[in-house]
Amino acid sequence: MLVTGAARGMGRSHAVRLAEEGADLILVDICESLAELEYPLATREDLDETARLVAAQGRRAITHVVDVRDAESMSAAVDDGVRQLGGLDASVANAGVLTVGTWDTTTSAQWRTVVDVNLIGTWNTCAAAIPHLVEHGGSLVNISSAAGVKGTPLHTPYTASKHGVVGLSRALANELAVHNIRVNTVHPTGVETGMRPESLHGVLAEGRPDLVPIFLNAMPIVMAEAIDISNAVLYLVSDESRYVTGLELKVDAGVTLR
Repeated sequence: MLVTGAARGMGRSHAVRLAEEGADLILVDICESLAELEYPLATREDLDETARLVAAQGRRAITHVVDVRDAESMSAAVDDGVRQLGGLDASVANAGVLTVGTWDTTTSAQWRTVVDVNLIGTWNTCAAAIPHLVEHGGSLVNISSAAGVKGTPLHTPYTASKHGVVGLSRALANELAVHNIRVNTVHPTGVETGMRPESLHGVLAEGRPDLVPIFLNAMPIVMAEAIDISNAVLYLVSDESRYVTGLELKVDAGVTLR
């Protein structure tokens, strides 16, 4: 199975959870920070640690340092992983980035980075995986967000890109059903990972306290844990969801009800 953004956070959690159930993994991460983001991204050491955790489950892990925005490198990494592991059954497009800003402070460079990573990167991941699935079927799981089904403010490029992931996934679900390839999205509420711009609290508190309720979960938690999202991913890649396609699976503690 393929997991992007695998070096830490939800990606690492997905990889370990899938390994626990017997999966060998192709693990991809950029392992490099981006200037447009206010928080650091994962490192090569983080990716190696994910691979170690997979190996501790008795499973194989093939690692590649790849930017999901680079379609050719993504395809090459997946092709190499498939050669080494002997096949591919599922892909989890998890890599994503987030910026914070009002409509008039978000820059064109931030827009381009977020859309290219979150939307184009998801497409590149799917496009790299699909050729290995068409003969025997499989599962594409694209990680969207609660912001992919509601109008989450102050993250406009992120919200737009995560809505785009839903449209992409619905279209692919229709097109690939004939090949028994299922395509679904997962929509987490906030999860404690490294993707955490600290400026959000200041923007809300100082400028737009009226928007705070949009970010509050209905259930009495501040954030979900990565394992909660990984369990949803596990369901969608397993045979237990063999006729589930085109689904937007919310693991959101009710935040989209607000």
